[in-house]
Amino acid sequence: MIRVASYNVRALRDDQRALARVISVLRSDVLCVQEVPPFYLWRRRRALPRVTGMRLAAGGRTSGVAVLVGPRARVAHVEHHRLRWFFGLEWRAMAIAIVEVEGTRLAVGSVHLDLHSGARMWHITEVAARIQAAAAEHDAFPVLAGDFNEQPTEPAWRYLSRRFTDGYAVAPRGDGFTYHAGKPDKRIDAIFAGPGLTVHACGDADVIPAFEDLRAATDHRPVAAEISRSA
Repeated sequence: MIRVASYNVRALRDDQRALARVISVLRSDVLCVQEVPPFYLWRRRRALPRVTGMRLAAGGRTSGVAVLVGPRARVAHVEHHRLRWFFGLEWRAMAIAIVEVEGTRLAVGSVHLDLHSGARMWHITEVAARIQAAAAEHDAFPVLAGDFNEQPTEPAWRYLSRRFTDGYAVAPRGDGFTYHAGKPDKRIDAIFAGPGLTVHACGDADVIPAFEDLRAATDHRPVAAEISRSA
């Protein structure tokens, strides 16, 4: 069983000790992070491996997204892709790491989509194609995780759900809400698994630490999924 998690850490601007405690409870082999501290906040950027207790595998330079790995994961390849830029909007990117855990190879992508619906729709087609291409090239199973800035009934999410398995939709754990951390009522963060993978559980019910830590760590709640190769 492989544990993949996703977490928007809000540039580590909140309580880093609380964030470290939340991440330790996730016990993830692979952690997809969004809102990595930007370059000019170099002290916070350097703190990311210490706070997470994990090794930076992909991203984390100028993209705001990263993939980190735990001790069970072997990194075979990494990629970083700038997505199409739209005037007046933030330049989005995706980080991809090819990782192997217990003999199963995954192509794991971390993304953070825009608040603008048109940009989200364009970018979702781009990231879906890139993660599928990386998986095919490296004989891996694709997994896409991140902050999608929309909910399951909206177009970009539906596009992705037709091509990948929305982990929470098939194996829900907890209420699934990820935003706002203090009183969540929206599911905008998710983990999607590609063909050939089975999601056994996805959500937060058995990884919820103290409520005060969740509220103090960042403005999102994490998502964790237990995934294996399909029989």
